[in-house]
Amino acid sequence: MNEAVPGPLTGPVTGRVPVLRLGDVLLVTLQGDLYDSTAEQLQQDLAETVARSGATGVIIDVSGVDVVDSFLGRILAEIAGQAGLLAARTVLVGMRPAVAITLVELGLTLPGLRTALSTEVAMGLLTGRVWPARRGGPHRGSP
Repeated sequence: MNEAVPGPLTGPVTGRVPVLRLGDVLLVTLQGDLYDSTAEQLQQDLAETVARSGATGVIIDVSGVDVVDSFLGRILAEIAGQAGLLAARTVLVGMRPAVAITLVELGLTLPGLRTALSTEVAMGLLTGRVWPARRGGPHRGSP
């Protein structure tokens, strides 16, 4: 079930980030430079959308983001924290190596945020179809 979540997150509104609902999971795709005000609006809108929709998972795709500064890193961690308090898990996908290096250099650990290499793996993690192995990354199957 792919649908845009009704409300303030849908439509081509400047300063808003669109959110798609895929069953019980919300998918947010960040593109290009994200202004501080847009990131703060995303944080507020996403918390309201998780609470209103009853979503159990949030996937944030950052493959279209070239630079993550300390402010955006903090916002991402806060989104995960808020989603967690609302009974939803958050997975960050599509991180470029340069972004990962920058986050480590800034000392940002992003508590509450899991990572996955693709949206497919993230969906699996959130729906229980894939879980992390001890070594070698995620795998499919039953325990």
